[in-house]
Amino acid sequence: MFGKREIVGRTPAPEEPQQETPAPPPDIPISLRDRVIREIDPSVAVTVAPDVLRRQIEEIIHGIANEQRMELSGREQSRLAEDIANDMTGYGPLKPLLMDESISDIMVNGPANIYVERSGKLERVAVRFRDNDHIAAVAQKIAARVGRRIDESSPMVDARLPDGSRVNVIFPPLAIDSPCISIRKFPTHRFDLAGMVVNGTMTPGVARLLEIAARARLNVLVSGGTGSGKTTLLNAMSRFIDHSERVVTIEDAAELQLQQPHVIRLETRPPSLEGTGQVTQRDLLRNALRMRPDRIIIGEVRGAEAFDMLQAMNTGHDGSISTVHANSARDALTRVENMVQMGHVNLPSRAIRQQIVGALDVIVQAERMRDGQRRIVQIAEVVSMEGEVITTNDIAVFQFQEETAQGRITGHYQSTMAVPRFKSRLAYFGLDRAWADSMREI
Repeated sequence: MFGKREIVGRTPAPEEPQQETPAPPPDIPISLRDRVIREIDPSVAVTVAPDVLRRQIEEIIHGIANEQRMELSGREQSRLAEDIANDMTGYGPLKPLLMDESISDIMVNGPANIYVERSGKLERVAVRFRDNDHIAAVAQKIAARVGRRIDESSPMVDARLPDGSRVNVIFPPLAIDSPCISIRKFPTHRFDLAGMVVNGTMTPGVARLLEIAARARLNVLVSGGTGSGKTTLLNAMSRFIDHSERVVTIEDAAELQLQQPHVIRLETRPPSLEGTGQVTQRDLLRNALRMRPDRIIIGEVRGAEAFDMLQAMNTGHDGSISTVHANSARDALTRVENMVQMGHVNLPSRAIRQQIVGALDVIVQAERMRDGQRRIVQIAEVVSMEGEVITTNDIAVFQFQEETAQGRITGHYQSTMAVPRFKSRLAYFGLDRAWADSMREI
């Protein structure tokens, strides 16, 4: 069907003994799929435009179906061609889910057990893989594209798709029933603070406070649970970084997409098969300090690199932003302290807390509430040390009001209207009056 110069090449069929082969069974989707795949040269297929590949695979299916007298409708042939093309290009049954802009998360728990998140709510979808091996093959292709590997000897991996979507894969024997794939999709529409106001994430007054915090080079820690919108908020706040500044980003799997022209993106590296060559966030952070950064943005602090982050914030790299998993601003401080102790066991707790107070200015708490809406529920200022305790002051706190008949949570923000510790910095940038006005608006 395809000559040597055709876009999709067919691998030559091996010579077999001349013997009578049994007729294929009447229900042939699997055997037909296998035969079609044998007809196609994979090394050539990956270079073909998706539409061309799908059309030519459909022609192969049509020819084999006629030859074997299989009863396949045009729709079934088209669907099979789509499935095979998706398998060969890497994402298999996940492709339509990745193309659906209404989906923010994809969770593969098993061949026929796949969930997605739409508008903050989980729902099961009819998409399915053939078996566990099919899931494993797709996961390995995803990992290989960014130089990572996933197998029984290295059963966990964090990776990313070309569009910036974040992927986590865990294989048996750690995942008992099946390989599991979790994808946090990177939105094609990048929310700015104005868009998050329209979306209901915050009020205009709160958005203005966050804009001022970014412009005044305050050190900000964005806290929240999984899927609460921390990275989206970090991206939105980064838009107010001056284009003249040199920004270094550090991530496990690169997903931040800053708009500034002078951005250096660094990504960690896992160990090799021999267990060597690993580069951690802490290694990258130490190197970043030698790169003359104006700001350092760490995608997520999760270990001993928290100490180096505090050191960077305390040594002239104002305006740094990072995220952490925690349930409240107070919990975020405790998490940072515990992470510092992971790498500095003998460091006194008081010394760590003094570092935290000297480094952090503001903690922003994000939450995905039970109505599926992501909201900023708390903005807290890190004030000082009183004895052995870090004191904080709530700048803005979301107060629950009621739940509407449609299941929508409503509420309002409250503030103490206290003068912030960093008032002098606001005045230095000429933003102290704007801050006071925004406090009255929240």
